[in-house]
Amino acid sequence: MHCTSRSILLVLAGALAACASTPPPVEGGPAPAAPTAPAAAAAPTAPAPAQPEAAAPPKADPAEEKKKAELAKLEEDTKAMEAKAAQEAARFDDALKAEVKALVAANHPNTGAALRAALKSKHRTPGNAERDPARHPVETLEFFGLKQTSTVLELGAGEGWYTELLAPVLSKKGKLIVTSFDPNGPAESRNTLYGKRLKRTLEKSPDLFGKVEVVVIDRDAPKLGIEGKVDVVLAIREAHNWHRSGKFDTYVAEAFKALKPGGVFGIVAHRAKPDANPDESAKQGYLPEPWVIQKVESAGFKLGAKSEVNANPKDTKDYPEGVWTLAPNFRLGEKDRARYAAIGESDRMTLKFVKPAR
Repeated sequence: MHCTSRSILLVLAGALAACASTPPPVEGGPAPAAPTAPAAAAAPTAPAPAQPEAAAPPKADPAEEKKKAELAKLEEDTKAMEAKAAQEAARFDDALKAEVKALVAANHPNTGAALRAALKSKHRTPGNAERDPARHPVETLEFFGLKQTSTVLELGAGEGWYTELLAPVLSKKGKLIVTSFDPNGPAESRNTLYGKRLKRTLEKSPDLFGKVEVVVIDRDAPKLGIEGKVDVVLAIREAHNWHRSGKFDTYVAEAFKALKPGGVFGIVAHRAKPDANPDESAKQGYLPEPWVIQKVESAGFKLGAKSEVNANPKDTKDYPEGVWTLAPNFRLGEKDRARYAAIGESDRMTLKFVKPAR
């Protein structure tokens, strides 16, 4: 009896244990879900790295900006020069070429007649004749003793205003030499532009300018390589440039060497007030006459005569853009243009120096 009761108890205990366990899966039914693992703790979020501050743009170098502006202006001026030169060359058609040939072949009784014939010729660059009343080319050149047989050296021909008058007068019996900067120089140099401009001027008419001799010089070290061969040296509105570049004495010395004994050094220059500081007035394009005379005579010349043919008492010499405020530059554009046009061109000294005869 005791054994049977114990067996029954063991059976009941097994049944209770089976009821407490998970029942086996039914065939074809879903598998029992796997026990869920405890969720992992979220990792703490790292702070975002600090963004570096944007670098400030580099400050513009004023000198570099000025250089860029100057180069841009130089490129613009070069294109304008080339366009003008092409237009001017095209103007020399067959009719004008025939007129030039007749001009250079003509015989004139004196220098004045030869100059007046050149003044009337259509070969002159349009607009140049408008400057005649202010510049008095016939009177000025006769004052310097120009002859049709002279050998003339023109220092700084510029755009050729005087060159186009001197070339036909000297073409038959005389000789014209002009200085120029190198037209094949550095592209970033304005002096190269000036050299190209004169080259284009001379190329437009071989009949007129074919006999002109060109001496290329360096502005920083001007050397002519001419000694005792010239009758007249002309410096028309150039002296202020010489002083501004620190080469006034050099140019005067070169002129002295180039002249024959008894030869003439003719200077036309924008005239400052007599007591002006040349270092300051030259920046405005002017030089005091007493200073010019003293400097030139100190190089061995003697003042032969002075002329007031190019004087202009209306010139007050105190303009915002210096002498270039006046005609023909009108650097201020239309601002007060009528006022400056009424003044005319600058007041100019006209000085005749002589190299003493040996």
